[in-house]
Amino acid sequence: MTIPEWLQTADRTAPWRKLRVCVAGIRLAGFSAAEALVHLGAHVTVVDAKDGQPERERATILEILGGHARLGDAETLPEGTQLLVVSPGFRPDAPIVRAAEEAGIPVWGDVELAWRLRPTENPAPWLCVTGTNGKTTTVRMLASILRAAGKRAIAAGNVGTPILEAVLADEPYDVIAVELSSFQLHYTHSMRPLAAAVLNVAPDHLDWHGSFEAYAKAKGRIYENCKIACVYNVADPLTEQLVRDAEVEEGCRAIGFGLGVPGVSEFGVVDEVLCDRAFLAERWTTAAEIGTVADIQPPAPHNIANALAAAALARAYGVPPVAVRDGLRAFRPDAHRIAHVATVDEVDYVDDSKATNPHAAAASLAAYRSVVWIAGGLAKGADFDDLVKSAAERLRAVVLIGTDRDKIRTALERHAPDVPVVEVADTDTGVMERVVAEARRLAQPGDTVLLAPACASMDMFRDYGERGDRFAEAVRRLS
Repeated sequence: MTIPEWLQTADRTAPWRKLRVCVAGIRLAGFSAAEALVHLGAHVTVVDAKDGQPERERATILEILGGHARLGDAETLPEGTQLLVVSPGFRPDAPIVRAAEEAGIPVWGDVELAWRLRPTENPAPWLCVTGTNGKTTTVRMLASILRAAGKRAIAAGNVGTPILEAVLADEPYDVIAVELSSFQLHYTHSMRPLAAAVLNVAPDHLDWHGSFEAYAKAKGRIYENCKIACVYNVADPLTEQLVRDAEVEEGCRAIGFGLGVPGVSEFGVVDEVLCDRAFLAERWTTAAEIGTVADIQPPAPHNIANALAAAALARAYGVPPVAVRDGLRAFRPDAHRIAHVATVDEVDYVDDSKATNPHAAAASLAAYRSVVWIAGGLAKGADFDDLVKSAAERLRAVVLIGTDRDKIRTALERHAPDVPVVEVADTDTGVMERVVAEARRLAQPGDTVLLAPACASMDMFRDYGERGDRFAEAVRRLS
């Protein structure tokens, strides 16, 4: 079927009623895309490989709205498709994606669709965040700062509210803080954010992208067509290189953030004070105070970096320094992110179950002086040598769990051979009781027992949230 020329520049006012769209995936992102397209009058068919109760319930709702669903087959492109909108989980080599590309059919993600469906008059600017770790915390800090400035703002995208829901809200937002995964960025083409940040780039999701180079390139797409600021991490040279490689609007500036004294056009820290040397006229000779380390909870190094990135994006949008301070003070992190559970016999127990890859675990371990580390799970192809080398001097002992615990044990044998290691091979529902008991036995007063697994959780738990909950429950029974 012919692909209409108007699709190249389609916006909310385009003649969607004439278009036949396939949406791949019927979960949150896919369903929100299908619902939006149905309301625009497009002929929508949603496909999904699963055919369980949740999928059937969503399919029933979609049929009531006027769309169609095909469950049990997400590989075959429906006949007559003129546009394929894919959920983030669909890899570039998925059969349905390959079929669309071979037929010359445009392939969009939910973020691309959302960008095109923004209001045609005075659309809310997007402040976008990506990175291997810290995205959700940073984007929620950013939303808190924007609200402290009196703006109607929301955190959307890869976190919480689907981006399409935010864009199509009955009461428009003033500004949207958008978390974007590498999956979403891969399928995004026309987005023009007001400002964007890449927090860090470390190997992750290589099975999806095929290589680290492709993964990094996808992250770097967030900078394309930026208007005001490309925010990068001065401690991660690759993020700055991605800025250099990006095609941005004339006048867009590169803004760095880091934990040291800031240079010109950077955000940093001086004597526990958070400083902006980017968005003030006197930046060559002075800095603006935007808060203190004490305003950030918890004040772990990587969380301070997250706060500085959020502040840079907010300042690019134009909020005053006092709003940065007030927004950071009001912010509280989500569960399972370096959350203090309890102190028992002078030992702190901390839940960072969200640390599902080595890069996140390294940041967590760096926040504590002496650690009994609980680690392991599904490695997702990750390597643990650099992690163990960087943390070796901080390790009092290690308790290993999960399917791929042997990979961490091998790294420990190479780079921290004197650190005691206990393996808990059990996988039953009571495993955390034994894990916490072993950690308590190994810990000494002043230590931190840290759940920062560096692995995914699905080999033993429903998700990282359940893993963290089980850990916290076991700790509370100790206290």
